[in-house]
Amino acid sequence: MQQVTRRFTLLLAGLVFLVPLAAAAKPFSIAEAMKDRVLGNPKAPVTMIEYASLSCPHCADFANETLPKIEKNFIDTGKVKLIYRDYPFDGPAFAAAMVTRCAPPKRYFEFIKVLFANQDIWARTADPRAGLARIAKLGGMTNAEYNACVDNKSLYEALRQRAISAQREYGVHSTPTFLIGGKTIVGAQPYEVFAKALTDAAKKK
Repeated sequence: MQQVTRRFTLLLAGLVFLVPLAAAAKPFSIAEAMKDRVLGNPKAPVTMIEYASLSCPHCADFANETLPKIEKNFIDTGKVKLIYRDYPFDGPAFAAAMVTRCAPPKRYFEFIKVLFANQDIWARTADPRAGLARIAKLGGMTNAEYNACVDNKSLYEALRQRAISAQREYGVHSTPTFLIGGKTIVGAQPYEVFAKALTDAAKKK
């Protein structure tokens, strides 16, 4: 019980900054929603692409344990930029991905991090959609906005097509999958594996 309470507190802390921006969001556009979201300096010399499913426990392990180290040593220092792309495996993951795409772009990664950090609160429940709705509400979405988002067939199809493209172009079949400097890394590998791949990619620049 104590662990659940702590996670919920982190959930509140992570999403409280979303509320002002959610209220000022522009009219929704599929094209805008599906643009690549970049964590770090867009001009960073090394690009790291992640394909992940928000209901995937291995993806959550990477986001919660390994990504903070990569951010500190590579992304925050301007050496690497991370492009996150959705590869949802199930209904809850699709709904969650749709919610993040409906969120203000500047807060996209905050939403991603909160969803991974609290995966058991929404994805592992009997009613994932209801759990996700509570998180979306904390992020500033009204019930009407949430329902319109997760029921948006065009957004769903855009996400599905992106996953198909990942299969065809990069051979992505599981999550998480990472593309770094022409190298593919599959699974939530230890930090050292990513550090070497990122360092090697930087040397090629």
